[in-house]
Amino acid sequence: MSNEATLAKIRALLAKAEDPGVTPEESEAYFGKAAELMGKYGIERAMLAASDPTTDKVIHRSIVIEGSYATERRLLAGLIAKALSVEPILSQRRNRGEKRFTYTVELYGFESDIERAEMLYTSLSLQASNGLRTTRPEWWESTTLATHRKAWLRGFTYTVVQRIKDAEARAKGEAEAEHGTSVALVLADRAAIAKRAADEANPSGVSEYKPRTRRTSAFEEGSAAGRRADIGAKRVGARAGRSIAA
Repeated sequence: MSNEATLAKIRALLAKAEDPGVTPEESEAYFGKAAELMGKYGIERAMLAASDPTTDKVIHRSIVIEGSYATERRLLAGLIAKALSVEPILSQRRNRGEKRFTYTVELYGFESDIERAEMLYTSLSLQASNGLRTTRPEWWESTTLATHRKAWLRGFTYTVVQRIKDAEARAKGEAEAEHGTSVALVLADRAAIAKRAADEANPSGVSEYKPRTRRTSAFEEGSAAGRRADIGAKRVGARAGRSIAA
């Protein structure tokens, strides 16, 4: 199956998983198959590039994040990237006369991995946006709506990123059972190449962002939403970074 055909199948499965007319069991089944295909796609592209480097080159792309909850959304983008062996470099700037920062997540890695990271960030940020619109603090909680939503989004992020890591690990294990330890070596080499590219381009860059957080009810609520989220996107190449509502 060609790359485009595989991505088209993933998009079709995820479209079915996100259809409000299907049952939760059907949605989970569609999602499970889509996540499985996405993991295998990443392995296939990596192994192909190991034998023919022209099929998957190291590139650099940027995700610009501004507006509400930008700090938390930067965390989502950065951790998704790391889970897919893409090296993120995080930067921020404040425009003159403005209180909010504009954040940029610079992505360094192989094109197929960055493509997957962008797809996932676009989809998951949209899903998070829908969840944020409906979440509210309980009447007995002494917290603001903004603080509650930030905790919710961090809970969502940590949980959904762990799901991505688990899917990647399963795909790797299946590939190793078929092809041997060369798979692990190829993937480790790709991650090292991505990090080297990021370090060379940004010698003083910050590659990780892990804010402190407490496991509040909002965090747990966001975590539950992360467990239900579809790990994928309906569209390849959609613009990322403009999806979380105020």
